[in-house]
Amino acid sequence: MEKKIGKKEIILLIILFAALFVIWFCYHQIHRESGNRIRVTVAGETLGEYDLSTDREIPIESGGSVTNTLIISEGKADMISADCPDQICVNAQPVSKKNESIVCLPNQIVVEVISSDEEPEFDVIVQ
Repeated sequence: MEKKIGKKEIILLIILFAALFVIWFCYHQIHRESGNRIRVTVAGETLGEYDLSTDREIPIESGGSVTNTLIISEGKADMISADCPDQICVNAQPVSKKNESIVCLPNQIVVEVISSDEEPEFDVIVQ
């Protein structure tokens, strides 16, 4: 006699896999490595690297004028103002964990969290 899998067993498996995924996701969010520096790039050029332990306000220039303002406070970096129309970077959450970033696409600004011992990675080496 063959035993078929019923709807109850399928629902139980789906719930079990969903619960395992939520647990895995939460674990990785909690245990992500904290960064201790941020790198600010404008149009692909590095503007500077700043320590997250030192509170400061960083005006970011693009095209010869200040377009964005970044604040480092309490170990987190937060974009507080931008002259772009969509304001996505201003509404982004403050960043402090390694590989988190804030991007202002209209002004071509990227703020990413790094570790001080991190070597720059290259996508392609051109000869």
